[in-house]
Amino acid sequence: MNDIVNGLGRAGAYGALGVVLLILGIVLIDVLTPGKLGKQIWEDRNRNAALLLSSALLGIGGIVFTSIWTTYDDFGKGLASTAAFGLLGLVMMAVAFLVVDLVTPGKLGATLVEVEPHPAVWVTASCNIAVSAIVSASIA
Repeated sequence: MNDIVNGLGRAGAYGALGVVLLILGIVLIDVLTPGKLGKQIWEDRNRNAALLLSSALLGIGGIVFTSIWTTYDDFGKGLASTAAFGLLGLVMMAVAFLVVDLVTPGKLGATLVEVEPHPAVWVTASCNIAVSAIVSASIA
């Protein structure tokens, strides 16, 4: 019974940390793109914005998963590692976004929130997943 209670406590702590990192991912995408992200997705039904946000959330989820899966025996170190790698993933996604924005014509953030589907969103979404895979591999 003690193992179950201990496991539930650890799962709750990792889950809470994961949710905080996902919220930070939402804020990051909201900052990098013009307008209110929530309005664009839920009210305007903007598929570009939804795909961009989805890729970031899947990427952060992958990083958090890998960090938990390979966690240290020490619970405190495991939580710290998960937080550190999750934040690193967010920073790297933001850097990748800005680099793609620099090397492509126009303003990437504005392109990604256009009403019409735009191929640039697939490039940026792929970049989010690639960054996540790289950070996840560095953990494992």
